[in-house]
Amino acid sequence: MLEKLLPRETSFFKFFEQTSGLAIEVCVELDNLVNSSNDVAGRVARIEQLEHDADEVTHQCIDALHATFITPIDRADIHRLIKRIDDIIDCVDSAAARFQLYGLTVMRPEIRQLTQVLIASVRELDKAVRDLPALNRKAEAIQECCQAVYEAEREADDLLRAALVRLFAEEKDVFLVIKWKEMFERVERATDRCQEVANIISGIVIEAS
Repeated sequence: MLEKLLPRETSFFKFFEQTSGLAIEVCVELDNLVNSSNDVAGRVARIEQLEHDADEVTHQCIDALHATFITPIDRADIHRLIKRIDDIIDCVDSAAARFQLYGLTVMRPEIRQLTQVLIASVRELDKAVRDLPALNRKAEAIQECCQAVYEAEREADDLLRAALVRLFAEEKDVFLVIKWKEMFERVERATDRCQEVANIISGIVIEAS
């Protein structure tokens, strides 16, 4: 009984790093998908596998959280952070699956711009996550990463609005309008999830200061 109450050495930061690394991988795969029509099915399958890998890391983290008496940061923050990073990956997986489902092969330029913004955003999150173990020394650097994510999210909002304006003005095929509207919104939603992760990370830094 006493053994269950003793602190355990669980590196929750490693779970965060693994998941943020997977987030970069899926976003790069999505960018590859929208920049080349070669092997769409293979790229979608790769993204799906990465999503499964992220789910496994998330489950391991949550299981460890339940089994750990003392945690390096607030328990609720650990749970929210790992889940929200996983949400980014889920968004990308959902978007990739729709590309294949809808048979979109001729890409609109705005989707490539959105995936580039998304990659930049997850890379900033990855840097912030890797600095979390030293947050007392790297608080400023972490907050700078979070600020970069906020700016990326605003850029994605602007890109989405411009993409929809051009889509509605130029595309005559109503089915393509419906498909592309959803695709733009799904990729932009992933940047929203990045902002949510940045909010959690920023809150952790503020609480520790």
